[in-house]
Amino acid sequence: MADGGKYQTLPQSVLFCCDHNAVRSPMAEGIMKKLYGTECYIQSVGVKNDLEIDGFAIAVCGEIGVELSRHRSRSFDEMEDWGDDLSSFDLVLALSPASQRRALDLTQFFHIDVEYWPILDPTGLGDAREARLVAYRQARDQIMERLINRFGPARS
Repeated sequence: MADGGKYQTLPQSVLFCCDHNAVRSPMAEGIMKKLYGTECYIQSVGVKNDLEIDGFAIAVCGEIGVELSRHRSRSFDEMEDWGDDLSSFDLVLALSPASQRRALDLTQFFHIDVEYWPILDPTGLGDAREARLVAYRQARDQIMERLINRFGPARS
């Protein structure tokens, strides 16, 4: 828990980012929306937009009632085209080193908090389907734990 046992106030807007916006950041976006509903504006992006949403991410999030199959990957560069201005976010949560560097570059002239959360990249881990699902569940659970530790239990 942050601040000596108290949860931090939920920001008005949060942007999650990772490398491709295909696994970790969409999972984080979906989980945060499930936990905190409409109390916060939540989006996600990637450094690149060269992959579609990952089927394993869809599967493990579906296990906890988070729908990701309609997610469309987008990059920082495409963000503005979708109607989001980076300066309108209160908090950027980077889930990969490359996305942290890009977020810091893009926010250097804005007063926006950028944090790095070292979330496991499950892609390429495990040989068999079940082993891969275990890795994706681990990443999903890391995200959920970080969110609850910071902002408190689910509100919906």
